[in-house]
Amino acid sequence: MIPLTKPTLGRAEAAAVAAVLESGWLTQGPRVAEFERSVAAYCGAAHAVACSNCTTALHLALQALDIGPGDEVIVPSLTFIATANAVVHCGARPVFADVDPRTYNLDPAAAEAAITPRTKAIMPVHQLGLPADIDAFRAIADRHGLTVIEDAACALGSRYRGRPIGGHSPLVCFSFHPRKVISTGEGGMVLTSDERLCQRMRLLRQHGMSVPDTARHGAQHLVIERYVCVGHNYRLSDVQAAIGIVQMQRLDTLVRWRRELGARYTASIAGMPHLSAPYVPDYAEPNFQSYAVQLAPEAPLSRNELLRRLLARGIATKPGIMTIHREPAYRATDWPPLPHSEFASDRSLLLPLYPDMTAAEQQAVIAALRAALTEGARGALGCAAGACGGAVR
Repeated sequence: MIPLTKPTLGRAEAAAVAAVLESGWLTQGPRVAEFERSVAAYCGAAHAVACSNCTTALHLALQALDIGPGDEVIVPSLTFIATANAVVHCGARPVFADVDPRTYNLDPAAAEAAITPRTKAIMPVHQLGLPADIDAFRAIADRHGLTVIEDAACALGSRYRGRPIGGHSPLVCFSFHPRKVISTGEGGMVLTSDERLCQRMRLLRQHGMSVPDTARHGAQHLVIERYVCVGHNYRLSDVQAAIGIVQMQRLDTLVRWRRELGARYTASIAGMPHLSAPYVPDYAEPNFQSYAVQLAPEAPLSRNELLRRLLARGIATKPGIMTIHREPAYRATDWPPLPHSEFASDRSLLLPLYPDMTAAEQQAVIAALRAALTEGARGALGCAAGACGGAVR
């Protein structure tokens, strides 16, 4: 079975973890601080706040802005459910807006149309690592007195107008889940250039404690901490951060390999009927965290049938991005029509892509995709000729 994805880890990561175990400092400490500095420097941000995952990163970002009950945050429905969940965890209301059908990213015009007097922030998602149009969202936010929070869970290593994602907006949130470009197992981070927001998030991630553990244990005199607000335990461990530090050293190489794989997929898919490769705007340099293809409505087989046929050939695939508004947890609300989001979710699928993927493995995926489409076309012709047992019409 060719997997959908897998992290690239090696002896350097293992040695980094062993060093942390030998040090005796396992929880949030000096390695977390080093990891934060590494990511912030790469992305061009002044500050970074590491935390347990991207969901908690989004939650910290929202809480740092004092977003709560009665407030609204505009988000896409075409994204992982954590984007909306983080808003709900604050007591606020996510407001879904439709996406651009080419990029699968939140449509700036649709987002602006969804603004109400209760709106406090816009949360564009860099879907599958493809940067959203940040300048457009920043302009909308400036016109309406809002804040942009980038859900950049998939986008570390991607570039927008020549600059790395992470330094464009007041708050940018990353994920280090194993499906992402670099991984710490689980983990997340918020980047900001606002010192006040940074300090607020550092308090919130560690129970509201006034003194960090590193300062308390390293002090030459008695230090007694105070708890100045109600916070959370959203810490990342030094064990995870040690892996992240090594992964950051690999980042540019990992992204380069992903882009090469993406380019080969795009060249091969150009000759296949009924399939469309990902659209990449001029302003964007994606990291190809995932590679999504879109199946045309007139294709001779359904998206799910294509998934089944690829699986039967040993190719792990996945349906397109979920739409949150159609999930049971959110279905009770009468949401506005989101036709582009639903079409993109229903007609797309993700192909295997990971840095260690061999040319033979990728060629096997391409061959299986071509064969499944060809068989689907033959089946459709057979039915049209009456081979399916029904009357010919």
